[in-house]
Amino acid sequence: MKKYKVKSIGNNTIAISGKCDDLKWNSAEALTDFISAWDDEPIKRIEFKSLWNNTHLFFCFKVFDSEVHIDKTDDTVDSIGNSDRVELFFRTDAELNPYYCLEIDPTPRIMDFIAYPNKKFNFDWNWPQKDILVKSHKEKDYFIVEGQITLASLKEFNLIKNNKIETGIFRAKFNQQEDLSFEPTWISWVNPNTETPNFHTPTSFGELHLID
Repeated sequence: MKKYKVKSIGNNTIAISGKCDDLKWNSAEALTDFISAWDDEPIKRIEFKSLWNNTHLFFCFKVFDSEVHIDKTDDTVDSIGNSDRVELFFRTDAELNPYYCLEIDPTPRIMDFIAYPNKKFNFDWNWPQKDILVKSHKEKDYFIVEGQITLASLKEFNLIKNNKIETGIFRAKFNQQEDLSFEPTWISWVNPNTETPNFHTPTSFGELHLID
């Protein structure tokens, strides 16, 4: 299982601005080994960083892309699901029973839901608002999604075990086709080794290790 070391910032915190411009981010390792397992086209650079303190897990995506697609129809699951976005999945066990999904577009709208094996999704479930904060920023050549999640909520959902969080880290990139429709390229940190695109499978997860 692939591993990423989440460094501690002790009793310090990070000011979530949407720009990942807090200097403490300089101490975080940049995870960049993303792949598109079902597409031969090269992908543009994606940087993921994470840090933690005694109360929160912090995360930052920097996605290099000058042609970002956002479906602005409304704020429904369908609209977010048709937009470029980054995704974090957290699982309680290898059976995915259950796992928790956060899919965030560059605006940033959040599609959060609890899921069960065989792609059984409950979109009526939401991550408690008091336990999550997400902001974003968009420039010509990239966008950033930055956020924090309380450790209390991760523990409540049984997602931290021995200072490890089994996590899927993903990106959906929508490309315009000749008929002007948009089709996604699915990008992940871990190669799920599935025949067709599928993040909702045990093989798509790695581990975040919370270290001192």
